[in-house]
Amino acid sequence: MSSPNFIDYVKFHARSGRGGAGSAHFRREKFVPKGGPDGGDGGRGGHIILRGNAQLWTLLHLKYRKHVMAKNGEGGGPSRKSGAQGEDIVLEVPLGTIARLEETEEKVAEITEDGQEVIILEGGRGGLGNDHFKSSTNQSPRYAQPGEPEREAWFILELKVLADVGLIGFPNAGKSTLLSVVSAAKPEIADYPFTTLTPNLGVVEYRDFQSFVVADIPGIIEGAAEGKGLGTRFLRHIERNSILLFVIPADTDDINQEYRTLLNELETYNPEMMDKKRLLAISKADLLDEELQEAIRAEIDVPISFLFISSAQSYQIDELKDVIWRTLHT
Repeated sequence: MSSPNFIDYVKFHARSGRGGAGSAHFRREKFVPKGGPDGGDGGRGGHIILRGNAQLWTLLHLKYRKHVMAKNGEGGGPSRKSGAQGEDIVLEVPLGTIARLEETEEKVAEITEDGQEVIILEGGRGGLGNDHFKSSTNQSPRYAQPGEPEREAWFILELKVLADVGLIGFPNAGKSTLLSVVSAAKPEIADYPFTTLTPNLGVVEYRDFQSFVVADIPGIIEGAAEGKGLGTRFLRHIERNSILLFVIPADTDDINQEYRTLLNELETYNPEMMDKKRLLAISKADLLDEELQEAIRAEIDVPISFLFISSAQSYQIDELKDVIWRTLHT
């Protein structure tokens, strides 16, 4: 995903199709001057549908589509012919997309599987033709049902990146470098804060042709849950990750405190994140000699598994993959 093209939030107005009217027609033939009612039903109006597409990674293709309108159903015809249904509008979205009503913020759809379809706005039902209303006491009904009206609403689509592992850390912690080493992803890397402004995904190849997906989430700062820095803009992407891999540089003044600060931001944003599996990678371990590494190891007081790594020297990268894989499958 390239930064300018990563769109994870769009708003649009949708209108479904109006149902076609039923027909109040009567059968008229040369030798049947008083045939009975034979009006057909009206066609259903078009739906507005979301469909999951595993090949999409962004909502960019919907950014400038502000109005989405389905076709109306056609009216019924003679000889009990039903009117044609209105054409549905199918919006393809990446996996991890949530649709909400703008007015109430009610969640109406959550797309997590390829090919999954959810109707977010139903088309109006077609009206019944007069053939349905004949009876022993009313053999010539001269009325039929009108079609149901269209429905319309404003919707918000939000994308929450789907990944097995989310890299969590302050800006410049080495998350992008780690992603570039363990996968084929090519995130922008530089020695200044907020190099990463969009989530980056990488597929990590593991043993026996197996793999898992890692997401580099833009750096969090203290107060992000209240909107500071990049704020809550990217915190929602972390909600989809099975494992949270905290990345803290070895030259950090207090690793324990930095871990607790990061954890507090996640808990403040969404307490359910505390139920996720967690690991700690102490990056930039190439800055440490063995004696200093042991001293830091003795000071670390966190209730999760941790290991020292160096992306620059590929130090313990394979061991990190092993730990992630075991954690994913336990």
